[in-house]
Amino acid sequence: MVIRGQVSEWSDILGGSVLCPILFVLYINDIEDTVNSKILKFADDTKIYDRVDSVEGIERMRADLCNLVLWIKEWQMLFNAEKCKVKRLGYNNPKVNYAMGATQLQVVSEERDLGIIVSDQT
Repeated sequence: MVIRGQVSEWSDILGGSVLCPILFVLYINDIEDTVNSKILKFADDTKIYDRVDSVEGIERMRADLCNLVLWIKEWQMLFNAEKCKVKRLGYNNPKVNYAMGATQLQVVSEERDLGIIVSDQT
């Protein structure tokens, strides 16, 4: 690699490439531009979230999921919709269903996220 005229030395890499994760992050970097909801990315895990305590919020989330499907098709990225889940939080969260394309998303009462279990139980 050359940066500001300085050439780095070659080095052996054990356990795979360090370039692949960097390229993956660059590849999905514009996914935020696709949705109006907030988005979290960690490695190959992506979450979108927003308030959905109104008809407008529900429609915004559904539109965001549709936009994600369009982004997936445009960039030929594979999302495993079978592994995508809906976690409802809060007391005023309407019990509506969401889908990605033709796949109805599973609603869960608890989910493990980075080793922490987020649950409906208080």
